[in-house]
Amino acid sequence: MTGRITSLDLEQAELSEATKAYFTKCEEKLGLVPNVLKAYAFDEKKLRAFTDMYNDLMLGDSGLSKLEREMIAVAVSCVNHCYYCLVAHGAAVRQLSGDPAFGEMMVMNFRAADLSPRQKAMLEFSVKLTEEPARIVEADRATLREAGFSDRDIWDIASTAAFFNMSNRLAAAIDMRPNDEYHAMAR
Repeated sequence: MTGRITSLDLEQAELSEATKAYFTKCEEKLGLVPNVLKAYAFDEKKLRAFTDMYNDLMLGDSGLSKLEREMIAVAVSCVNHCYYCLVAHGAAVRQLSGDPAFGEMMVMNFRAADLSPRQKAMLEFSVKLTEEPARIVEADRATLREAGFSDRDIWDIASTAAFFNMSNRLAAAIDMRPNDEYHAMAR
């Protein structure tokens, strides 16, 4: 079933001029339109909600670097075994870090990667939020503060982890497949 994006047969809606322009911008910047966007294209309202949240979390102002946000996406997606996000965001980690081996290590087991104490604290919190959200306590937030994160940063860490938990579950439910191009990026 080469070329399929999901296991669902949803008819793509007629795209508005704004969405066509957004897809063109993706092509120009990334060299592709991510399959996640194509999957959402059956309903522009859902597509807009997804892209608005994604762009705010991953590209907006934050005390977290773009690399750190991508690292959260990978750590959460690793726990959830999300093929789509591990491939797509693993490529982003390789690209942003400039280190393909680091990107691969992040996808396989972030705990084996050469991480700063700050990064370790951020990723351990994100994984705990993924695996045991009801067990997050003040001590977990205190650990992040001790690692140098502000309360706003903690919000951003939690929001990014939560977003990818939602995305991972949707990708699993519909068997979303990554763009083939991601496999060769930043190697």
